[in-house]
Amino acid sequence: MCHGHDSRPPAPPRTGPVGRRRQGTLTAADGTEFSVATALPGEPARVGVVLLPDIRGLHPYYVALTARFAEAGLAAVAIDWFGRTAGVCADGVRPEDFPWQSHVPRTTPEGIDADVGAAITHLRAESGADLPVVTVGFCFGGSQSWRLAGGQLDLAGCAGFYGRPALVGDAADDARLPTLMLIAGADTVTPVEDQLALAERMRAAGAAVDAVVHDGAPHSFFDRAHDEWADACREAWEHVLALTDRVARD
Repeated sequence: MCHGHDSRPPAPPRTGPVGRRRQGTLTAADGTEFSVATALPGEPARVGVVLLPDIRGLHPYYVALTARFAEAGLAAVAIDWFGRTAGVCADGVRPEDFPWQSHVPRTTPEGIDADVGAAITHLRAESGADLPVVTVGFCFGGSQSWRLAGGQLDLAGCAGFYGRPALVGDAADDARLPTLMLIAGADTVTPVEDQLALAERMRAAGAAVDAVVHDGAPHSFFDRAHDEWADACREAWEHVLALTDRVARD
């Protein structure tokens, strides 16, 4: 389990006005309709972010996180994983009792890539055809974000919180995009050493990897309720925004 149903993301270190926010659906290239939440900044965005949730798909934490990214000046869309197996979210988000255990094993890299591709197209339709786009994922989504560093899609960079190297697999040997790994130093789900080994494997493939270990922080530390990890949250934000600033300049 990653963020609780009542968890909310911390504020970014830089803030500005938020423009339009909405929840709805997108359609992937294979015809699958899936739920999304979108937030746009009040000023034109220079970078877009596709948010890849944890195992429970689109729930309130990620809807709120789109607005946090919009506050930081970025166009953001959060996607749901389960359009192919559970349909669209009846109330715009997955409920607290959503049976993710039976749906996560039925996701596929091909389906995930199709959904992320539709989200990239959506952000560019909203904010400009030349918009550079990065992925930012959490837990299961962090793993998928790192996997996408191989350049399968038209992305400028990939960031992930507390991912699982096993879900990246041999895709690590194709990594080439700028990659950010935000690692919880006290993660009981995936050993820190495994994540650092993945970083080295991706570097060997040619990717520029920034692997940041937040000493003592638990899995899912990126939560405004975790006052004791406020410094880690701020540092994580700074690294994510450094990545988006980098791709905006490239």
